[in-house]
Amino acid sequence: MKKSFLIYLVMLASTLNFFAQSNDSKGKNKIEFDTINLNYESGDLKFQFEIINGKQHNYPSFAIWIENMDEKLLNELFVTQSVATGIFRYGAVSGGKWVAGERRYTAALPYFFHKKNLKGIPPDSKNPLPDAITGATVGNNLLLKTSIKNDKLLDKFRIILEVNQPWDFNDFWHNAKFGDDDDYKSSAQPSLVYAVTVDLKNPMDEYFLNPIGHGHFSGKDGNLYTDLSSFTTALDIFRQIKVKIVK
Repeated sequence: MKKSFLIYLVMLASTLNFFAQSNDSKGKNKIEFDTINLNYESGDLKFQFEIINGKQHNYPSFAIWIENMDEKLLNELFVTQSVATGIFRYGAVSGGKWVAGERRYTAALPYFFHKKNLKGIPPDSKNPLPDAITGATVGNNLLLKTSIKNDKLLDKFRIILEVNQPWDFNDFWHNAKFGDDDDYKSSAQPSLVYAVTVDLKNPMDEYFLNPIGHGHFSGKDGNLYTDLSSFTTALDIFRQIKVKIVK
């Protein structure tokens, strides 16, 4: 009897330990998000982006927008505040150190800048982008909730995200690659462009944006360059970009 009771206690202890470890493991793997809400309730086409950081994420600049199937920009959904205002954490030099200040990084998001008909010239403090589409770059994973009024009666469109993180040199995009081109040196690996096509007549529960190319290395044009074979750490700025659309 005592032997059976001891066996029972051992089995009970093992079971409780298993569930404790399981619950602890679930807690460790739980993905947490910082939320930015940009007029989510005001539009009739709502977007919920879940952007999960990769191992190389370090406060990148990025923009998200909608374009039609002819690749014409229709609506900006989100632009990081530094790009929207031209004021960056490391925008000026004071006392031999980088400090926050105004600077035009033309290589930051050239695909977006040229889509805006800005001739590749980024916004600045005198000509910023509207507050309604801007938000700070967060260190955590991002849940972005935003919406548009679908007055253009879109059925099929593309969602584009362009991201760049400065000074991420690698063996191909190295410091001496383009000599004294300061615009290139502020970028290193060029901006990455992600996209997904949405057909509202054949909706999906969720959509995943995948890389389709990169911007010009120093922002000289707005072309999309599709060879990503030289990219390394830049591909790990974001681990996953997912969006749900609610009509």
